[in-house]
Amino acid sequence: MTGDALTMDASSTPTRLRLAVVDMVGTTITDDGRTERAMSRALVEHGIEPGSSKFESMLGYARDTMGFSKMTVFSHLFNDAVTAESANRVFEKAYDEMIDDGGVRAVPGAEDAILWMRESGMQICLATGFGRHTQNMVLESLGWMGLADLSLCPADAGRGRPYPDMILTAVLALDLDDVREVAVVGDTSSDMLSGIRSGASLIAGVLTGSHSEATLRAAGATVVVDSIKQLPLLVEKREAMQL
Repeated sequence: MTGDALTMDASSTPTRLRLAVVDMVGTTITDDGRTERAMSRALVEHGIEPGSSKFESMLGYARDTMGFSKMTVFSHLFNDAVTAESANRVFEKAYDEMIDDGGVRAVPGAEDAILWMRESGMQICLATGFGRHTQNMVLESLGWMGLADLSLCPADAGRGRPYPDMILTAVLALDLDDVREVAVVGDTSSDMLSGIRSGASLIAGVLTGSHSEATLRAAGATVVVDSIKQLPLLVEKREAMQL
């Protein structure tokens, strides 16, 4: 291949999206605050008094960093590896117990949107800040173990959001040629930042979870919609405009 051909190929824009990397809690599933309750339990069991200024500050940081690896959040909060690992174990155990009560459920229209994308020829990766065990528990509770082509947690990729590692791992694992063929969908600023840093061409924020439209746009969202159920329309419009 000549140098001119390489240049032309590198500058052309893919007309089709081939992969959607989609967040879980807040984007495709809702847990009615169970993530925050499990986080609170982990703080309390590690000596942080409920209602204290320290407790509220730490919980506020956890809210602001929704979407991050939970281990990364605890490492920041406690600044001690042993305590952080212990807090993460408490969080995961508490969340697992909360899954059993049936409070984790699909966002309306999420499963249909995922099925539509797969039927249209796109691959799907479900990504999370949870550990592998908790992610699998959530997927099993919803009957979603075979819904996506791939599921990833931070440990699978090296680092979680806001780093691009999970997106780039999905690109490699699913054999894509160009990261611009990727759509990233999520409800937090960390989802948007990971999309920007990966080079994805569609970075869609949804308003069913943690962060506001202003926060999502400030973090790099190329579009913000009410719910993931609107994603098929976004994909259709994007592809129609590029024909």
